[in-house]
Formats: sequence, structure tokens, C-alpha cells
Amino acid sequence: MSVQKQSVSFTDTAIAFAKELVEAGEYPTVSAAVSGELVKAKAGRERERLVLEAELERRLALPLDQWEPVGDASKATAGARAHLAAMARKI
Repeated sequence: MSVQKQSVSFTDTAIAFAKELVEAGEYPTVSAAVSGELVKAKAGRERERLVLEAELERRLALPLDQWEPVGDASKATAGARAHLAAMARKI
């Protein structure tokens, strides 16, 4: 695995957490702690994506008579449309 040196800034809370991980012996250095926790976060997001994908596939496989009506789709997106319109007015 290649390593790239990068200068980054962290909040006091974030750097304290990384140092705690090192002091607890979970990682040898703060750099390793940051890298390791980013890898864990990426894996967690991938797991969440896979669970969502599996649930969507399960629901899409249901027979049509088992689908629940959601009503008018425009109501479901009304808040997002209002937000986008407000943002457009600010530009």
C-alpha cells in the first residue's frame, strides 16, 4: 500500500480522539489512527449502502398487490423544491 504525505487540520476533539486511540494501543501513531478510522468509516458506509440496496430489491420484488400507496408524489418533493427555489432566488 502506498502512502501519501498530506497536511490536514483537525478540531481539538478529533485530534484528542485520535490520540486516545493511540494511547489505548489501537494504533501505533496518530496518522495510523486517522487512516484506520477512515477505512472503518468507508466500510461502514459501504455496509449501509448494501443494506439499503438489499431492502430496495426486496421491496421491488413484492407483488404489486402488496405495495403501499404513497399518494401524490409532488407532496413528497415539495419541501426540496421550495428549498431549491429559495436558493435560486439568493443567486
